[in-house]
Amino acid sequence: MRNSTELRQRRIQRLAYEIMDEMNAKKERKPTEVLTVVIDNLSRAVGDLSDPSGNYSLDYVEEKIENAHTLLFEKKKVKVN
Repeated sequence: MRNSTELRQRRIQRLAYEIMDEMNAKKERKPTEVLTVVIDNLSRAVGDLSDPSGNYSLDYVEEKIENAHTLLFEKKKVKVN
């Protein structure tokens, strides 16, 4: 059985791939305000992961990717901070 961290990382990866697929599907365009917040969340996640010291918060990365995914797919309300 895989450990909890690995399962969370796989889930984050799946959400990121779904975001990428949705952005490239060229369906109905989302409002700029929504896309700006999606990009902000993704940028924050990548910024945390790219810490040169190798220290990152999986909780933080997971939260930001989940927020971006939720905003893009409009599944539920997201706290935008």
